[in-house]
Amino acid sequence: MREWWYSHPYLVSWIVLALSMVTILLVSSRDVALLPLQRFWLVVATVGLAGLCVWIIAWEDDPLDGESDPPA
Repeated sequence: MREWWYSHPYLVSWIVLALSMVTILLVSSRDVALLPLQRFWLVVATVGLAGLCVWIIAWEDDPLDGESDPPA
């Protein structure tokens, strides 16, 4: 598992963040009268939002952002 984390850190971060966000979504909306299809699309949107969050955070790790030397 540790090797997989080191070889795919953004994917693992996306999975962990998405699971956390979906759990919060489902717990907080359990008393709301939503149709199953509405709940499904909220989960899909939440997973997509988690992916965007990880992607934006990954911009900070970009070595070609103009602040460092490009690889030779």
